[in-house]
Formats: sequence, C-alpha cells, structure tokens
Amino acid sequence: MVVGTLKIEFRLIDNRSLKGKRKVVRSMVDKVKSRFNVSIAEVGSNDKWQKIELGISTVGNDRRHVDSSLNHVFDFIDSLYLAQIVDSEMEIINL
Repeated sequence: MVVGTLKIEFRLIDNRSLKGKRKVVRSMVDKVKSRFNVSIAEVGSNDKWQKIELGISTVGNDRRHVDSSLNHVFDFIDSLYLAQIVDSEMEIINL
C-alpha cells in the first residue's frame, strides 16, 4: 500500500475577512473533490484570514500513480488562481 500526502500553503492577497477565506477554501475543496478521487481538508491556520493550509491525501498500490495523482491535483489547484501558493510539501510512504 502506498500513501501520498500533499500540504499546500496559500496566501490570500485581497482578502479582508474569515468569511472571504472560507468562500475560497470551500471553492477549492469542492472543485478538487468533484474532479479527483482524493481526500482534502483545511489543516491549519484556521483563524488567519490571509493564510490557507490545505492537506490532500490519496492511497494506491503503485507509487508512480499516487505521485502522478498528487501532481495533477497540485497543478489543478494552481490553475484555479484563487490564491497564491507560498509553499508545498509532498510525501509518499510505502507501507
């Protein structure tokens, strides 16, 4: 079994409230869930209205497939242009 995780940190430039942040997070999460077979959630910086941290995970039996899947998710989120990507970390674990 291969487990892949991806953590992406975003910065919201023109945001002025937590309500605006929640709208962007919900949009990202809903679009990723509808397009990819992965788990995604906000995993940090819940009270900071200019910072988003999303965690994405997937499980498979082939390391290349898991890596490719997470890279496609990353590219898709980047192409949405909803927030600026500041940092990302990917880890793939063979169990």
